[in-house]
Amino acid sequence: MPIIGAFMVPHPPLIIGKIGKGKEQTIIKTIMAYKEVSRRIAALKPDTIILTTPHSIMYADYFHISPGFSAKGDFRQFGAQNVKFDVKYDGEFTSELAHLAYENDFPAGTLGEENKALDHGTMVPLYFINQDYTEYKLVRIGLSGESYIAHYTLGEYIKKVSDDLNRKVVLIASGDLSHKLTEEGPYGYQKEGPEYDQKVMEIMSSGDFMELFHLEESFCDKAAECGHRSFLIMAGALDQTAVKAEKLSYEGPFGVGYGICSFEVNGIDNSRNFGERYKEEHKQEYETRREAEDEYVRLARQSLEYYLNNGKTMNVPNNIPNDMTLKRAGTFVSIKKNGKLRGCIGTTAPTTASVAEEIIQNAISAGTKDPRFSSIIIDELDSLVYSVDVLGPTESITSKEELDVKRYGVIVSKGRRRGLLLPNLEGVDTVDEQIAISKQKACIDEDEEVTLERFEVIRHV
Repeated sequence: MPIIGAFMVPHPPLIIGKIGKGKEQTIIKTIMAYKEVSRRIAALKPDTIILTTPHSIMYADYFHISPGFSAKGDFRQFGAQNVKFDVKYDGEFTSELAHLAYENDFPAGTLGEENKALDHGTMVPLYFINQDYTEYKLVRIGLSGESYIAHYTLGEYIKKVSDDLNRKVVLIASGDLSHKLTEEGPYGYQKEGPEYDQKVMEIMSSGDFMELFHLEESFCDKAAECGHRSFLIMAGALDQTAVKAEKLSYEGPFGVGYGICSFEVNGIDNSRNFGERYKEEHKQEYETRREAEDEYVRLARQSLEYYLNNGKTMNVPNNIPNDMTLKRAGTFVSIKKNGKLRGCIGTTAPTTASVAEEIIQNAISAGTKDPRFSSIIIDELDSLVYSVDVLGPTESITSKEELDVKRYGVIVSKGRRRGLLLPNLEGVDTVDEQIAISKQKACIDEDEEVTLERFEVIRHV
């Protein structure tokens, strides 16, 4: 049986009277919408509720599905230890979902449980649901650091298991929106905060889940959202399903966005295959990107691909520009995936016979030796975006006034400790930030005096 309904909900604990102690009246629209969600779920009478939550166990490369046959929780962390929950898990559904993931070599399962207790991202929705309906079993699933499409794929697996077991299933996508709506809020303000909330509410209200893929991870990070991946799992569970999307409420009085939407299932719609459409779009973008590469970026990509596929370093290709074979310079190779840095390593001065050899070596290092990241694997190659910086000569300067964060990179030195930061980086807007990050990279204390050098780069993207 297909998923019979789905709901996007927030999880602010203060929405519960014994926690909010009056403050909950500030978000009365959210409360009323939550009560409507509860009534609709009671009318659907699901056998199983699948609940995805950002506050369960979360791994960078694995989706945790809570194991066992029951779990308990309470709100003692929020001063309301008498508000308690005791739920039964749908062990059969969990087992089938974990088995399906295993068969498809997909990173999801019941391993790695560190805390069995229910989290508030689960308990807040259940607080309202339980007032009208309790004849269900629960499947609790955490999010991960995996890609958007991986979250959507997990949703597709949920849909398949629901069909295979002939379960009446409702899916709850628990997640707040931006935490950066106002200066007065607990997390401050970022312009991406209200922009994110507006875009996501438009997407979810229309049911056009394809647009969830088009919000870059870097944009979502700046907005400090917590529910985007939860919404993508829900979208996957509704793959090729006709839905009537309805916005029930949106509020953000405390600097955090709370949105509630309902998705009524109305049969099959094969045109709503957003996962397949995204993969095709992604493939076309990759091919277009490859066609637009200059010789520097192409060489970086070819170097890493050759190394991962053959286990050895490629030779310098024939017929590349003389500037790459006859000149020597330090280079940096930066690799991004889904808008986020995946690796960056370089040399401040030449260590090989040519710029081409420098790029070949640094591309391999950026992909496999950056200590901040795990080594890139072959399956990731089609998702990577490369840039190459060729460094000009360094020159000593006497003060930060001689720097320009867009034009010059900086090298800070204290004894043998040296830290470098490239120019014109996203999110680095001031010289002070540039110097501070460079000090951090060199393990130099913020208040220590340093010598400064600057350099220019030619960036190839």
